[in-house]
Amino acid sequence: MSSVDTQPAGEQPDSRYAWRRLLTALGLSTIGGIGLWSVVVALPAIEAEFGVDRGGASIPYTATMIGFAIGGVLMGRLTDRFGIRLPIVFGAISLGVGYIAAAGAQSMWQFILAQAVLIGMLGSSSTFGPLVADVTHWFVRRRGVAVAIVASGNYLAGTIWPPILQFAIETWGWRMAHVGIGVFCVLTMLPLAISLGKRRDVDETEIRASGRHMLTKINISPSKLQAILIVAGLACCIAMAMPQVHIVAYCGDLGYGVARGAEMLSLMLGFGIISRLVSGVIADRIGGVGTLLLGSGLQCLALLFYIPFDGLTSLYIVSAFFGLAQGGIVPSYALIVREYFPAREAGSRVSLVLMTTIVGMAIGGWMSGEIYDLTGSYEVAFLNGIAWNLVNMSIAFWLLAGRNRSRRAIA
Repeated sequence: MSSVDTQPAGEQPDSRYAWRRLLTALGLSTIGGIGLWSVVVALPAIEAEFGVDRGGASIPYTATMIGFAIGGVLMGRLTDRFGIRLPIVFGAISLGVGYIAAAGAQSMWQFILAQAVLIGMLGSSSTFGPLVADVTHWFVRRRGVAVAIVASGNYLAGTIWPPILQFAIETWGWRMAHVGIGVFCVLTMLPLAISLGKRRDVDETEIRASGRHMLTKINISPSKLQAILIVAGLACCIAMAMPQVHIVAYCGDLGYGVARGAEMLSLMLGFGIISRLVSGVIADRIGGVGTLLLGSGLQCLALLFYIPFDGLTSLYIVSAFFGLAQGGIVPSYALIVREYFPAREAGSRVSLVLMTTIVGMAIGGWMSGEIYDLTGSYEVAFLNGIAWNLVNMSIAFWLLAGRNRSRRAIA
């Protein structure tokens, strides 16, 4: 274990300090999450500025998500080695430089490069997976709730930032708006990062004593279990992307108008925040694997409901139910990693699985669109989502069965 950023004396898990640290992490996640949403809000302005079509204007978003996925793994490893402060400080500076560079871009490729490398890979990525992993070290009894709270930061960012950024673009133009974002990120994130203090040095004997180091009790290697969790993350989010990415277009096709679809998407994300918090409470009682199975099963049911219930009122209800079902799935992976792997590997392993879910969302959105183009309907796309969801449920059930077998063997 590195001697850098070791545990301050007297600061223990589930303490007041831990809760203050959690609120700081939530603030960082919400501020840093701007990198995932600014390019969406600025899309029309970028399209007009550089004279590209809608597909070309969408490339920066895809590039940002790819950079975010890659950067999450890199920042997770950095967190395991040096603690969370260094990645957050580096991420804050990268966001500042990235947004100023994007504001000064004279060509589309320069804007894409700033978005992908500085904003996505080196900036916002430090405020998701690494923060979730760090929080798991500071909570034992309320770990599920803590993970759910900090994981809600990207949802809060999607709620708070778009109207603010849209106002700034309309008032000062997209370039000055980007400069303002960069300055704001540096001025707010650096003090918050410094206030996090040092990380908690978790001894491996503590993990085994608490019964959380389960990997040695099941007949599978660490690399194979990591691969299985990656498949689970891909599968659940390929399924999750179907309504989230296409609900607006789906409502347009049904004749309800895209505005109704946008309302349903907002409803979905709002209930997703509630779901994450409630799932955190549930996870503290039944564990990460049980929470994953519960959320995955409810998500599958919600996807099934979309097929027969396509009336306007029905779609509002089903979308709200979908939000309640899916919000707790992604945070459960962080809890599973902490149950099965050593604490010293949490940053890299949690970040890897969480970034895989981002890739799953990207693949699922594209896949559903391709299926619609081939069939002229979203019905097969919903069925495709259900099939991927069943893969995720199978993995969750297998993990739950293996854990129960290991407990019976110990008893």
